[in-house]
Amino acid sequence: METISFVRLEKVSEEIAKTFTRWESDLELIPLSRPNRSQEDLKKVEVVTVEALEHRLERNTIFLIYSGSKLVGEINYQIDPPQLFKKVRGTAWVGITIGEKEARGKGIGSQAMQFLEKEILAAGLKRIELGVFEFNKPAIALYRKMGYVEIGRIADFTFWNGRMWQDIRMEKFPGV
Repeated sequence: METISFVRLEKVSEEIAKTFTRWESDLELIPLSRPNRSQEDLKKVEVVTVEALEHRLERNTIFLIYSGSKLVGEINYQIDPPQLFKKVRGTAWVGITIGEKEARGKGIGSQAMQFLEKEILAAGLKRIELGVFEFNKPAIALYRKMGYVEIGRIADFTFWNGRMWQDIRMEKFPGV
C-alpha cells in the first residue's frame, strides 16, 4: 500500500483547480458531497476556478491527501462557520472528499480524519462538528467508530434516489 501523506494547500494551481472540478463534477460524489434540492441539481457540474479555490482558502484550512505521489482527496476545516448546528465558539467544521475512486474504501478517510483532528487540536480548537447525509452509511459508521456522536438532524436537507433525506449532525471533543 502506498504511503498516505497530507500537504497543506497554500498556493492554488490550475492543475489543483482542475482536479477539484473533476471531483465536484463526479456523479458518484455529488450526492455525498453537497446538498441537492432536486434530480436536476444532481447533474449540475461545478467548475472550480483558481480564484474560487483561493476564496475557499480564505475561510478554510485545506490539506491535500496524497497516496504516494498521486493526489487522491482533500480534507478541510472552518472555524465557527454559520452552518453549525450547535453555535459553540471554537468549533471546527470538517469536510472530506476522497476524490479518486481507487482510493475509496481503503482506510484513507480514517487516516485523514485522525490527521485533521490533531491539526484542529494544535490550532487550539476543542470541538469538531460535521454533517453527513443519512444515506451515507459507510461515513456514518466511520464517524461513530472514531467517537463522533449524533447531536441532531435536519429534515429534508438533500435529494437523492428519488426522495429527500436528513442531514445528521455529529460532534466530537478530540483529546478529551
